[in-house]
Amino acid sequence: MHDLSPRPGDLEPVETCSVDELRALQTERLRWSVRHAYDHVPHYRAAWDAAGVHPDDVRELADLARLPFTTKADLRDNYPFAMFAVPREQVVRVHASSGTTGKPTVVGYTADDIDTWATVVARSIRAAGGRRGHVLHNAYGYGLFTGGLGAHYGAEKLGCTVVPVSGGMTERQVQLILDFEPDLIMVTPSYMLSIIDEMERQGVDPRTTSLKVGIFGAEPWTNDMRREMEQRLDMHAVDIYGLSEVIGPGVASECVETKDGLTVWEDHFYPEVIDPVTGEVLPDGEEGELVLTSLTKQAMPVIRYRTRDLTRLLPGTARTMRRIEKITGRTDDMIILRGVNLFPTQIEELILATPALSPHFQCVLDRDGTLDSMTVLVERREAATRDEADAAGAHLRHLVKASIGVTVAVDVVDPDSVERSVGKMRRIVDKRPRR
Repeated sequence: MHDLSPRPGDLEPVETCSVDELRALQTERLRWSVRHAYDHVPHYRAAWDAAGVHPDDVRELADLARLPFTTKADLRDNYPFAMFAVPREQVVRVHASSGTTGKPTVVGYTADDIDTWATVVARSIRAAGGRRGHVLHNAYGYGLFTGGLGAHYGAEKLGCTVVPVSGGMTERQVQLILDFEPDLIMVTPSYMLSIIDEMERQGVDPRTTSLKVGIFGAEPWTNDMRREMEQRLDMHAVDIYGLSEVIGPGVASECVETKDGLTVWEDHFYPEVIDPVTGEVLPDGEEGELVLTSLTKQAMPVIRYRTRDLTRLLPGTARTMRRIEKITGRTDDMIILRGVNLFPTQIEELILATPALSPHFQCVLDRDGTLDSMTVLVERREAATRDEADAAGAHLRHLVKASIGVTVAVDVVDPDSVERSVGKMRRIVDKRPRR
């Protein structure tokens, strides 16, 4: 694969400043953000007054832990614009979640916020190996979802040539990759698998394309999936992280030269990891739930936002800023099956360790009498015979029992039988009757 390590002068000074300089900048920005939220967002003023805390109590970074958390429910309760800290006329754009589990969460941006967002996404693309003049194929969805426009503005700010394809029309995706010869692709990892499958269906060897880097985000994916992508495409597979409530993609990104976790752009977003049950702040290195505080957002500051994503904070390596480990799952994606906690990413790792099985799978939950049950619906690889697939299914059942400690059924189906994704993959299908 190509060597895409940064050259001297590629990076912004803040990416390699001293830790002391970074902490001083964060402290100054945190004081501003907390005061801005309290003065202009009624929700924060009411919540902090009720908790007996005030912006003046936040003098250093450790004082942040004195403030209450912000949750998705708080954003929904203030739908649509009550979390905004500037007059609506100063909001130049809004994005929103899908709202599939209730009212959508709405976020707003001033012109300065859009520029900040473009800056952190450009930084993320550069960290992944993108450079000025590269052609970037953007297959994230455009619209209210933050992925498409977030990636687009960041790539343009870096100086890339952007191909704004959006999701869907998989045959056309392949044609444009062959015709436009992009260096980079930004897309969800599950949809990248669909694109690879379509290349092979058309008789195209994915390893012969022009792609040098795939920047994958919007859903958890494993290092085993990284190896699968890199082997099938002969390119670097790099993780990007973000969430619309905080800004969108570009909160953190892997550096292509290390691929050892995602560097959090700490000059704009302050990370904490907490015990998801007690809310206690955990030391760096311990796994828990990621909590993020915006340091520079004007239209909609978020203070101690509970992301529900599970990870740990690690010291910086390629950059001064700390890293988060690849997201292992979400507290709301955790499946509790007969008293055992498991995540779809654990199933993905075991599937990718079974050569006859493809990474296209879903966890189907049902109820057998009074007990919950789970079937792993997974496709066999094209080259695997039916007998090999059946043996692989039995092997996967054994692996799940041995490594996770729970019994599941496995249904190995033919290629193209599992629902395909053009955005975020639906890994959990819950067929259990409502109580």
